[in-house]
Amino acid sequence: MTDTVVAPVPTPPLPKRRSGGRVGRVRWWTYLFLIIAALACIFPLYWMFVVSSAGAGAASRLPPVLIPGGDLPRLVDLVFTTVPFVRALFNSAVVATTIAVGQALTCALAGFAFAKLRFPGRNVLFIIVVLTMTVPSQLSVIPQYMIISELGWVNTLQALIVPGLASAFGIFWMRQHISSTISDELLQAARIDGASSWQIFWKIVFPIIRPAAFVLGLLGFVTSWNDFLWPFIVLKSPDMYTVQIAIKALQNNLFVDLGLAMAGSFLATLPLLIVFVFVGRRMVAGIMDGAFKG
Repeated sequence: MTDTVVAPVPTPPLPKRRSGGRVGRVRWWTYLFLIIAALACIFPLYWMFVVSSAGAGAASRLPPVLIPGGDLPRLVDLVFTTVPFVRALFNSAVVATTIAVGQALTCALAGFAFAKLRFPGRNVLFIIVVLTMTVPSQLSVIPQYMIISELGWVNTLQALIVPGLASAFGIFWMRQHISSTISDELLQAARIDGASSWQIFWKIVFPIIRPAAFVLGLLGFVTSWNDFLWPFIVLKSPDMYTVQIAIKALQNNLFVDLGLAMAGSFLATLPLLIVFVFVGRRMVAGIMDGAFKG
């Protein structure tokens, strides 16, 4: 009986490492550009903090003051005593949060209808929605104010909330996201199992598109928090002011205290910074969700 000798299987050679063009390799000038871009974005916030802590004179001093001073506690106390700033922060939080949740839900529903439901005039209606994004928002101020006045909502928070519960950009965003991430076969299988359109949306579609809806809601929150024109037109009494109107109330018609205005702006920006610290990663994940799906 002879022994069978098995020849060894040759090991394939390892791929040679390329000196350049490798995926994932980042050059030093990329880091340099990112550092410069980050400093350019952070410097206005730092300068606002410097002026609010060093006083109004720091805004016009040459060479410019780059080190914070010790005047911030006095100016912050002056902000809270000059206008009802705590109430303004609460009003802005209520309006921005309600609009964020409302846009996430209503735009997701509309996007699902335009993406997956079949009904007469669907494409025409979607084109009309997209075309509304080309109309400047200032043109809708007068008819919108007339409607709010007829409803008796002037100087109320619902005058800010209701017009912002849906947006053309949000509908377009969600429609495109649903079209690229939800397959028709999945919805057809759910319909075969007897699920209605509402059940399909709440139990199948919305859990999948929740990251994109979260990003849309966060964008709506920031937009509503920073809005000035419409609240300035609608709100009359100081108890109804949002933070942007409260900052405007800090300024005198004849003289503007830049230190006081910067202190108010810093206090108004601080909640947004805190929000982005806690939800920044989730926002990036929501934006990138579906980016690599065909």
